[in-house]
Amino acid sequence: MSAAERRSVASLATLYAFRMLGLFMLLPVLSLYASEYDHSTPVLVGLALGIYGLGQAALQVPLGMLSDRIGRKPVIIAGLILFAAGGVVAASADNIVTVIIGRLLQGTGAIASTLTALLADLTREQHRTKAMATIGLSIGVSFAVAMVLGPLVASEVGVSGLFLSTSILAVIGVFITLWLVPTPSTASVNGDSQSLRGLLVRCLQDRNLMRLNIGIFSLHAMLMAIFVIVPSLLEEQGLVANDHWKMYLPVMVLAFIAMVPLIIYAEKYNGMKTTFLSAIAALVLTLFASAWLAQEFWYLILMIALFFTAFNLLEASLPSLVSKTVCPGGKGTAMGVYSTFQFFGAFCGGAIGGGLLGRWGVSVLFVGAAVLGGIWLIVAWGMAVPPKSENMILRWNFGDWDAVNLRDEMLSLPGAVDITILESERLAYFRAGPDFNPATLPDGIQLSS
Repeated sequence: MSAAERRSVASLATLYAFRMLGLFMLLPVLSLYASEYDHSTPVLVGLALGIYGLGQAALQVPLGMLSDRIGRKPVIIAGLILFAAGGVVAASADNIVTVIIGRLLQGTGAIASTLTALLADLTREQHRTKAMATIGLSIGVSFAVAMVLGPLVASEVGVSGLFLSTSILAVIGVFITLWLVPTPSTASVNGDSQSLRGLLVRCLQDRNLMRLNIGIFSLHAMLMAIFVIVPSLLEEQGLVANDHWKMYLPVMVLAFIAMVPLIIYAEKYNGMKTTFLSAIAALVLTLFASAWLAQEFWYLILMIALFFTAFNLLEASLPSLVSKTVCPGGKGTAMGVYSTFQFFGAFCGGAIGGGLLGRWGVSVLFVGAAVLGGIWLIVAWGMAVPPKSENMILRWNFGDWDAVNLRDEMLSLPGAVDITILESERLAYFRAGPDFNPATLPDGIQLSS
């Protein structure tokens, strides 16, 4: 990666970590403290937990589409402010209904699609899966840290203080966005001429994009389904709830390390489809075996490690493939659709997983998750890996180039696809098809390694 790409990935990973830490810290404690609120019932407590995902699923597409028009940073900052405001509302609550309203307001800060689109803007195609994997690691570490900090913070300052903590973390995210994340100027051939509705229709009609959307739905449905029972299985094996993080943290780190050579093979040796399908097959086989072996302690640990190795690989590959597949100018829209499928998958996985567990038990839950993975494998079998395009770093050291005239000049060249410009650094990422001729570069524009 270039220095600018490394800075972009590091700053966005930090932003993801702060935002997700604030979200994850509530998971292990909200249901435990819910009885302190007036009018609290099991149904309303469940609604308080789940309504955040409803807000997220509803707004990923419109906010992603909006970011294609007004830019990524304004949408991200507005979403973080909404998340912070929701935390303040929930912190002031003395009844469960107000908590639900605050959680819904937090959910309206649906910026996952825009953050992913911004990461795609700021990285070249050949480095994008690695960049997504780094984001995935930051989220995994945030999850493990939150499992420790959530109960500790809540025991000191209560759930109200914990909600305020999530707001403070969101405000820190605003400053990270303003001061650390580079501000790109992006443009695509014919991108600005397409209506928002037209971009959405193209994303929904693209078979390869829909295969990827079904994939992220299935992946997060499987994740939520098995985690209906995994914590209880760990407790049955003698690992108390306060010690679960001691298992999750090393397993996530080891899963990330195991994933790295697979990503290198996929990207460097054109093995993306083979690696992708193999990871889905590994999930299916692991889940099927878990139906009979998950109550054995060491197999359970092995199953979680195998699951997260495949999960992390697919979690990094899917958004990378979306960003490479989508039509020019539609990254934010495509990521909005993708994130909607992701959050809806998480909702369905939790609901259906709980139903399978309650009616038929642990084995049927794992078999059901494996069957979903098998359906995904069939759908993904016909996937087409996006053809590689030429990705170049451009620099200019003299002349009167700025973002506007550089964009217009470069996109007028034969074979041009899109360009992301970091004007303050006199650097641009330019993507072109195989028919592009570097000899047509304008005077003063130079290729950089």
